Amino acid sequence: MPNEPWYACLPGCDVRVPCGAGTHAIFWEAGSLRLPDHPDPEAELVLAALGGEKARCVELAETWGRHADDLSVLAIGPRDADDTISVSWDEVTAAQAGPPGGAVGGGPMMRPGPMMRPVPAGLPPSVPAAVLRRRQGIQQELEQVRRRRTDMLSLLALGYDFQVRLAGQVAAAHAGAAGDHQGRARPALTAAVTSRLAPVAERWLGIDPDQVVVSLHTGPGWGSVELTGRGEERRLRFTLPAWWLARVWACGLALAGRHLVVAVEQAGWPDARVLGLRAPGADPTPLAVHDGGDGAGHAPHWEV
Repeated sequence: MPNEPWYACLPGCDVRVPCGAGTHAIFWEAGSLRLPDHPDPEAELVLAALGGEKARCVELAETWGRHADDLSVLAIGPRDADDTISVSWDEVTAAQAGPPGGAVGGGPMMRPGPMMRPVPAGLPPSVPAAVLRRRQGIQQELEQVRRRRTDMLSLLALGYDFQVRLAGQVAAAHAGAAGDHQGRARPALTAAVTSRLAPVAERWLGIDPDQVVVSLHTGPGWGSVELTGRGEERRLRFTLPAWWLARVWACGLALAGRHLVVAVEQAGWPDARVLGLRAPGADPTPLAVHDGGDGAGHAPHWEV
């Protein structure tokens, strides 16, 4: 593995979001968000805590930080460039407002469960304390669900470039973990690598994505790729480390020319050196790649 950070092959990107009476730019660069229209976000947070209004840009930076190691991001985010997930800021605003009579409003609250029974907003003083505590607990649970949904919609509304970079950050956070921590994350990481590698394998070999099988590689080296069976029994079996998701896939490097990229030897943008496979079972070939995109820079188009 190179010593450079996982995002060393990614250029910066930016998006404009509704904030206040206009729109502001949010930049991603070198693994971090920048808010050029909010030079002192910490001071704004203090004012918001004292009753002022929190700017959407600052909220988004907080939301990004809360989910920078959230494995559910990998289950929600896009699988490839054709897997478009579009969320409008109107949808985000509606989610933030919450449903009428929701858990934090003044109307009846809905109890989670199949029947979703309404719980009266006002309870007589004679109601036992245990019932009141249970009611407060349900309200808190529903508020957490609403906030999480709003968080996810906000992050998706930033667009594909930010969605991919957040997925890379989450993958890198867990790929670098050791011992039991990565063990607990293994099922989610395996599913995330599989769902993103399958469409790449289809373009590489024309194989059915359902015939792609992935397991996580641990230890030195990049892993292995093997094609077995015939017909419906054919399987393309990959053993790849979790960091492939961040260092290769998130950086747009999964396919370079007709080679499947399995590792990065020398990270950098717009030029890098990678290891690519021409076919299953072959030895990986060192390749020099260059971003030959149109200059927009957000989503690299690597060429050998």
